[in-house]
Amino acid sequence: MKAITQINEFKEGADIRGFFLCVEKHLRNTRGGDLYLDLVLRDRTGQITAKLWKEVSEYHDKFSAGDAVVVAGQVDVYLDNLQLNIKKINVASVQSYGRYGYDPALIVPSAKSDVKQMWQELTSYIKKIDNKYLKMLVTSIYKEYKSKLLIHPASVVMHHNYRSGLLEHILSMAQTGIFLAKHYKVDTDLLMTGIFLHDIGKVKEITSELEASYSDEGNLIGHIVLGRDIAIKVANKIKDFPPDLLQKVEHLILSHQGQYEWQSPKKPKLREALLLHLIDNMDAKMNLMEKAIVEDVEEGKWTSRRNYFRIQILKDEQTIEDDGSK
Repeated sequence: MKAITQINEFKEGADIRGFFLCVEKHLRNTRGGDLYLDLVLRDRTGQITAKLWKEVSEYHDKFSAGDAVVVAGQVDVYLDNLQLNIKKINVASVQSYGRYGYDPALIVPSAKSDVKQMWQELTSYIKKIDNKYLKMLVTSIYKEYKSKLLIHPASVVMHHNYRSGLLEHILSMAQTGIFLAKHYKVDTDLLMTGIFLHDIGKVKEITSELEASYSDEGNLIGHIVLGRDIAIKVANKIKDFPPDLLQKVEHLILSHQGQYEWQSPKKPKLREALLLHLIDNMDAKMNLMEKAIVEDVEEGKWTSRRNYFRIQILKDEQTIEDDGSK
């Protein structure tokens, strides 16, 4: 197969082959009454409109909006914008196209760090938990949900809302927590357990498909209660798990949002719970500020106000250099 081309590498007249997420798919009619497919394709570098003019009936049934697709076509310009004229298109999967370079991480925004390295570092922190009950609890849960933890976003539209974002968020919190636990002289094992498990319910709340969305139980119950249920279920399988210790773990999960208006069932009533909430909130907000800077399209050293914080944010020098602004 020809080398794959990402959207940010498209040039007028180029013949390309690549893997994309089909974001939109519409069956339309030309002015002459002929059918054509009107598509929007996306990968981790950008988005482009695409058209399929020939053999429409044959290709129409091969894929749907939301599918990963493999495409061969030619880039042209329509109304001063690049557009892809498709010659061939089919559903892409790791089983069918992995040997040709297909990886879901190519077609959706993903964490910048290597997933395997993040997982190794995270599990190294788990191994440092001294309390045998807490270590067994976290180890068992992470073993059961490893496949989801490796790819799950931390949210649908807010912080760390990209592939492997949940893993990145938890690791960042663990790196901060291990230091702050000593600084504030709290129970390190309990705090780290809270960090590892506070968002575990998101593996059920959010689907890990290419386009993340909320599951039915995510909409109806939410990740906080789902996470607490996971912790209780696994702890009940561990012989002689101390009831008072489980109660503290439950409280950490139930109070980590910190405020009732943020859908937190409880406010933090343990020092470890308060610190967990503050670390979680800090890491989320720092990610949102980075996102606001990176995604801003304004020229110059200040972002627009169209971001989570509703204020202009000063871009760092590296960002300005990267986008060519002065």
